[in-house]
Amino acid sequence: MNPIKILVIGCGNMGAAHAQAYHEIPDFEICGLVSRGKSKEALNQQLGGLYQLFDNYEEALHICKPDAVCISTYPDTHEGIALEALKHHCHVFVEKPLADTISGSERIIEAAKEVNKKVVVGYILRHHPSWMLFINEAKKLGKPLVMRMNLNQQSQGYMWEVHKNLMKSLSPIVDCGVHYIDIMCQMTQSKPISVSAIGVRLSEDIPQDNYNYGQLQIRFEDGSVGWYEAGWGPMISDTAFFIKDVIGPKGAVSIVSKNTEASLSDNIEGHTKTENIKIHFAELNADNTFLKKDNWINLQEEPDHNELCKREQLYFLKSIRENLDLSEHLTDAINSLKIAFACDAAVRKGKTIRFS
Repeated sequence: MNPIKILVIGCGNMGAAHAQAYHEIPDFEICGLVSRGKSKEALNQQLGGLYQLFDNYEEALHICKPDAVCISTYPDTHEGIALEALKHHCHVFVEKPLADTISGSERIIEAAKEVNKKVVVGYILRHHPSWMLFINEAKKLGKPLVMRMNLNQQSQGYMWEVHKNLMKSLSPIVDCGVHYIDIMCQMTQSKPISVSAIGVRLSEDIPQDNYNYGQLQIRFEDGSVGWYEAGWGPMISDTAFFIKDVIGPKGAVSIVSKNTEASLSDNIEGHTKTENIKIHFAELNADNTFLKKDNWINLQEEPDHNELCKREQLYFLKSIRENLDLSEHLTDAINSLKIAFACDAAVRKGKTIRFS
């Protein structure tokens, strides 16, 4: 069977990690690297200088005639690139979010159906064994659940430039929030009934109509509640940047990472690190003391960021080779994005948004 010719569009952090995966997986063959700046040259050097380089993705699609594309550009470009790739009858892997609007996301999905091509969205935590364990343990806690999550990033230098560029199209609670909203939906397996949120603009370096700190709250039909907090920038506090825990009637489960010092708050490798999962049991004896000790699950052998990206691409490969039905995958991607956009609207309107 011939390898799948793949065009990598966007060669920054995520694009480089995905390109590394394609470079290592025999069933993929990179046919070109695309970026507007110098990142493609650096990535090509990293991969042995083997690949064609392009400044323009339309030219690359025409010349390379790929079977698939990987889109790791800024969110406001996802829809245009994906639709053009689908016109060229390419399968599409796209970093989250699928697009910067719900209507744009739906147009991508409809276009993929018309040409019978696969679209996979980069929800990296769905491929992380530790996070899958975290979700499964949360489901054992009973209902309702209290889900507490954040990822604050005290960014500077290159990462502050990345964040400023991201905020030209999306807020932190949308861009990062879709990951953790997706996790909450998997834990509760319930529908949201309302969202509320707060946000504030803490820098003159970002657009007037955006904010670089936000916190959202979700209420679910089953009584569960969840919050997520995200802040980006040199002013963001790093004292509690990584909180991931869930509380239920039967106890609590928490991700406890030792690598939570300030220097790692904007480090992409640290964002998927878990290291330990702590399971706390709430059951008491007649003396009102705990019947069971907390259970610690050590996860030192967990995959690093590049390995997780490789697992994502193996799933993309499987979806193509085995003609997987991705309807649920795409429904979930749209659902988490709808909730995130509702939270963004709650910030801007200063009121709770209710779902019908």
